[in-house]
Amino acid sequence: MSNLQSFESVWDALEDDPIIAENMKLRSMLLIAITKNIESRNINQTATAELLEITQPRVSALLKGKIEDFRLDTLVNIAHRLGLHIDLKIAA
Repeated sequence: MSNLQSFESVWDALEDDPIIAENMKLRSMLLIAITKNIESRNINQTATAELLEITQPRVSALLKGKIEDFRLDTLVNIAHRLGLHIDLKIAA
């Protein structure tokens, strides 16, 4: 008999702390939306850095999906600079 576990999210499987898992879920959703938006603009990393008011190495980390390098509030700021609207739904 197998002890397979089922998780709602990969973050639930990777993180023992549910608070950290929830934060990572939000960060990953923002990171994906930000990356898609940047890629759709077809601009280089230098121009992207100027637009987002961050350095080019930070843009590189962002586009490589280095989620651990970005706090949630930083990703919210970046999304806002791209003109993205964030809608938060809270459920009990």
